[in-house]
Amino acid sequence: MLIRRPYDIKPSEITSQTLYRDRREFIRAAAALGAAGGLAAAGLLGPGQARSAEKLAGLKKSPFSTNETLTALESVTNYNNFYEFGTDKEDPAAHAGKLKTRPWTVKVEGEVKKPKTFDIEELLKLAPLEERIYRMRCVEGWSMVIPWVGYPLSELIKRVEPTGNAKFIEFHTLLDPEQMPGQKMPILDWPYVEGLRMDEAMHPLTLLTVGLYGQALPNQNGAPVRTVVPWKYGFKSAKSIVRIRFTEQQPMTAWEMSAPREYGFYSNVNPKVDHPRWSQARERRIGEFRKRETLMFNGYGDQVAGLYAVMDLKKNF
Repeated sequence: MLIRRPYDIKPSEITSQTLYRDRREFIRAAAALGAAGGLAAAGLLGPGQARSAEKLAGLKKSPFSTNETLTALESVTNYNNFYEFGTDKEDPAAHAGKLKTRPWTVKVEGEVKKPKTFDIEELLKLAPLEERIYRMRCVEGWSMVIPWVGYPLSELIKRVEPTGNAKFIEFHTLLDPEQMPGQKMPILDWPYVEGLRMDEAMHPLTLLTVGLYGQALPNQNGAPVRTVVPWKYGFKSAKSIVRIRFTEQQPMTAWEMSAPREYGFYSNVNPKVDHPRWSQARERRIGEFRKRETLMFNGYGDQVAGLYAVMDLKKNF
């Protein structure tokens, strides 16, 4: 038997660390999604684990939608980040079935003239629902194309009438470790907090979201209400929101507090600014193996670049 010593192996025969990691992640995702699809077909997934059966009627199509190929529903609902349910990509689908999304209220407060606590059913009827197909990019390097259902966040903002002091909006996710077992671990300083500048929140692309693929949001995707901000990395889109607060000062977000060198307040998709531990120049669309070039502002530069025209996007990452 021929035994090859390390210095006998040509450099060209050694798989690069990056390629090895990408292949491993691709195989892991494919295996997980295949298993989830089989369980769903067999009817073995619990409530909220695979998808919600509740259809959302009367949806209009949005001119803001991309015409790119949609990511498969099973991928969208079984491979995602929602650390309140665990850190593995499959954890949200595995553990989110315990989350009770009715009754549910969202408290809106702070620098507004008309503070109000909205029942989720009231939020659903606040404005006409529409379907928007958005590209979504994760800071870890993978991406999806998802048909979200919702309406512009600005519709809610206008109804509570922000004061002249309102410069930012702060979003709080539900804090309930019994329903969200990931909160029992000191991963972040719970509850999860995210924030936007007022002009970002008022932008027509920013969506208050209650569904995907024509049906109510599955628990693992942020039920019953979340935001979607498609030109920013995915963690900026707060899930399972229970509180919205208008502030004069820029809020400290959960990931900023945890790792300020790695996660800035703005977190715009920017292929020119690397994460400290990996490049952001390329991404892998779930369902594909080969990587593609990452687009500035996730491809929404024509719509949002003006928001940051006078900013240094390397400093304000």
